[in-house]
Amino acid sequence: MKKALIFGVSGQDGAYLAKLLLGRDYIVYGTSRDAQVSSFRNLEYLGIRDRVELKSTALNDFRSVLQILSKTRPDEVYNLAGQTSVGLSFEQPVETLESIAVGTLNILEAIRFIGEPIKFYNAASSEVFGDTKGTAADESTAFSPRSPYAVAKATAFWEVANYREAYGLYACSGILFNHDSPLRPERFVTQKIVASACRIAAGKQDKLHLGNIDIQRDWGWAEDYVEAMYLMLQQSQPDDYVIATGESYKLAEFIEIAFRQVNLDWQDYVISDKELCRPTDIAISRGTPQKAWEKLGWVAQHKIADIVTMMIAARGDR
Repeated sequence: MKKALIFGVSGQDGAYLAKLLLGRDYIVYGTSRDAQVSSFRNLEYLGIRDRVELKSTALNDFRSVLQILSKTRPDEVYNLAGQTSVGLSFEQPVETLESIAVGTLNILEAIRFIGEPIKFYNAASSEVFGDTKGTAADESTAFSPRSPYAVAKATAFWEVANYREAYGLYACSGILFNHDSPLRPERFVTQKIVASACRIAAGKQDKLHLGNIDIQRDWGWAEDYVEAMYLMLQQSQPDDYVIATGESYKLAEFIEIAFRQVNLDWQDYVISDKELCRPTDIAISRGTPQKAWEKLGWVAQHKIADIVTMMIAARGDR
């Protein structure tokens, strides 16, 4: 049986990835900063908590990372940990850079130190591209990060590329565009919209305050995207891939679909609040997943209407 180690197993992608790997008969190890006190609610929700071997690891501590790799001896390592919010990165830029860039570097160096043929996946982000003025981004698009989060993700991406080229590590990055599911916390705008629409329909909330609703994003479904992560590590050679649907929509369209699902007109309830706008933001974000289709055989199975519908339907389960 293959063994996989997932840093950040408690998050949306980590939980879905653990489920996928368990379904392929992997032994799955998952880490949290303190596994003894973490709730692992997403693993509970998916009914797999008892099947994942949970360990405590601090990614900013090289000794901790080396220790977990030495103990588990995984065939595959997936790094999905670190600060995940673009908005929060403006308030916590140092923690964001350390958790993402230093954490990734510690994993790479520990793999190199151990000297075993471990395959490594790094979660990059479409935020590294910045504002492409509406042009769809692919693997050759230049980076122009516009947030501390994006700067950290760009740094981690080049760390991976450097270790792959300099030391021959099987290391790759998935440049994932926005992807959602019922496992997203409400600090993410999509889940905030879905939760608010349901609460307003139930008479438990009056209004929904949002920032810029004219931004456009390429939204996918998280379970589709973790399949792409897995496929990247099954190739004969490591490489980097853009993972996206290839279509982008305004946030206002996401809002309209969500409120329509609960039989409400969103314009009666949504307030655009300048106080919630970020210092810098990306107007339009769209990816080109052609390489993933050609080399991995991967294509997004769900688009925006499916995603909103499934997130609304899941609110009764949470």
